[in-house]
Amino acid sequence: MSAARRRDTAPELALRRALHARGLRYRVTYPVPGNRRRTIDVAFTRAKVAVFVDGCFWHGCPEHGTQPHANAGWWATKLAANAARDRDTDRLLTDAGWTVVRVWEHEDPDTAADHIRIVVSAK
Repeated sequence: MSAARRRDTAPELALRRALHARGLRYRVTYPVPGNRRRTIDVAFTRAKVAVFVDGCFWHGCPEHGTQPHANAGWWATKLAANAARDRDTDRLLTDAGWTVVRVWEHEDPDTAADHIRIVVSAK
């Protein structure tokens, strides 16, 4: 697990490039209000829009998420804790007046960037 990147993953960089190409400016690894140990992948602070790029394995993608067979009980607990933390982070941000957008790593970055641009400009 220590070899897994926490930030600047290929899907995250592709999305950030697409957002920048659309003229959007953002903050990277911005602290979550109410829990400074957690960070927002891409934050639009003025519009209060938080974007998370979720990995299919780590966040339990319904299309591509897998369950390891080796040490299955430990992994099930770990992945369930990740999902619960995601829901808690969404709640913290929503309570603070933020809009949360979650993007799966397998989504097309250009399509995701177009959606995010609409959400940011609506604020």
